[in-house]
Amino acid sequence: MGDHYQLLIRNGTLIDGSGNPRRRADVAARDGRIAAIGRLDGATADVEIDAEGRIVAPGIIDPHTHYDPQITWDPYATASCFHGVTTVLAGNCGFSVAPTLPSDRSFFAGLFAKVEGMAPAALDGIAWEFETFPEYLDSRAGRLGVNLACYVGHCNLRRWVMGPEGSARAATPSEVVEMGRLLAEAMAAGAAGFSSTHASTHNDGDNHPVPSRFAEPDELLALADELGRVNRGTITYLPRSAVGGLDRVDMDLLIELGRVSRLPVIIQGLGGRNKVDAPGAGWDVALEFLERARSAGSAVYSLLLARPFDRPFSLDVGTTLYEGVPAWDKVVAPGVHDRRAKLDEPEVRDAMRDAVEQPNRDPDRGSTLPPPHWDVLFVGSVTVPELDSFVGRSIADIAAELGVAPADAMIDLALADDLATQFRWVTETPEWMDAVREAQHNPHMITGTSDGGAHLSRDDGSDYSTYFLRRWVLDLGEWTLEQGIRQLTSVPAALLGFRDRGLVQDGHFADLMVFDPEELRRPGRKELVHDLPGDSARFQAYPNGIHATIVNGVPIVLDGKLTGNLPGQVVSPV
Repeated sequence: MGDHYQLLIRNGTLIDGSGNPRRRADVAARDGRIAAIGRLDGATADVEIDAEGRIVAPGIIDPHTHYDPQITWDPYATASCFHGVTTVLAGNCGFSVAPTLPSDRSFFAGLFAKVEGMAPAALDGIAWEFETFPEYLDSRAGRLGVNLACYVGHCNLRRWVMGPEGSARAATPSEVVEMGRLLAEAMAAGAAGFSSTHASTHNDGDNHPVPSRFAEPDELLALADELGRVNRGTITYLPRSAVGGLDRVDMDLLIELGRVSRLPVIIQGLGGRNKVDAPGAGWDVALEFLERARSAGSAVYSLLLARPFDRPFSLDVGTTLYEGVPAWDKVVAPGVHDRRAKLDEPEVRDAMRDAVEQPNRDPDRGSTLPPPHWDVLFVGSVTVPELDSFVGRSIADIAAELGVAPADAMIDLALADDLATQFRWVTETPEWMDAVREAQHNPHMITGTSDGGAHLSRDDGSDYSTYFLRRWVLDLGEWTLEQGIRQLTSVPAALLGFRDRGLVQDGHFADLMVFDPEELRRPGRKELVHDLPGDSARFQAYPNGIHATIVNGVPIVLDGKLTGNLPGQVVSPV
């Protein structure tokens, strides 16, 4: 009689996350860890999975999500778990769900709603069973489906220490010391590191700059120094020039953050004008900066948006995509009354006509969020049959045919369809593909930026890993499947300090995905569902071909269905 295990996956092809060639092997787990790999003919298990014709690989580690509010009511971090994600890192962009005083809960709910596009009614569903960061992590024990790691947000530290003044001024030396103490306390409890932002697109629920935007560089460096003294974790930071392209001042600051902390520093959108853009025209400058950082001994990385945006919206509901264009935002933002009447007013139309081409670039005047460009804004669907000929075409193309300004083409089309036209912002252009093709092979670029848990009314990007495997690996051959899986598993695990994860090896945690590369599609289906608190809606993308997501040796998803198991753990850097 053979050994008995918690889990036994038979007959699969193992790709272990190291980048080494695949091999046929059974994989067994006991007590949440990999216990045996190879030929296990006589073994038995509590749960057996037949993986004949399928790949067995490490579970995906998503380094950039905003699941910290959602995971208080959704332990599986849907829809990420359906895409083979076993560990999510939340608390990015300078704000986390803790530490939060009871008096500040509405402030942070408003901040999440504004910056991350979360539904206010859904945020009412946060189970506020905690105030401090250690209490937040403790409250998740035994109540997680996926593994959760979480940064401490700079905004939270400022608000806790300074109150509303944190959104108005620089901190005093004593206040910085107190923030450092809270950061050290959170790290001792298991935080993944420290996140901050100076990005001009980050405003709170009252449209004022978020607290961390008032921090002086010395404050940021002091907190980086405190994290360095803890000697584990990472810093994730959005510089002031993150929108517009990194300037020399922020490049120097990033190098100094790495020098002071001696830890990895992770940013977004390196080389582009913003994180939406691929590193195109600015890539040569980015490479010079990375070499300068490397020579200085500062490990600076950038998350790469290797999956294009595919964001649907309609003007009957409204959209937040035009926050950086005031003439549009005051008409098309959600909650605007009499939108149709406004769009019919000549003076409103005159103000909107050329405004998208001249977005706000001054953070002191409001959001600098880049709007969709006309050549990548498409007609997804219409409800009036006479408009069917426009479906699938870009607004730029339609405008050229009609001989009108793109803004007029879009607005006239929407009005003819009673504002029900679905528009889709899709950024997969030939230029985008060429830039991402080159950038993704640079070792400073980390495949990620799903924003899982955020922007749910648009397209939260939780399917980024499925897109990467299908498009860049299997279809375009930019990576072997072994190399592609390594990019999504052991590479982020090593960078983030998540020991014993990201590889299928004896003694490592049994975080696994089982999938059929021939069936893998992104998405298998994409739909608007009403499954958040308050009956709030969100877009969800579900794949074909991913047959199991396994966390610490326990399946949480089998053939697209949640199992109800809660084996997730809080994951901390070591």
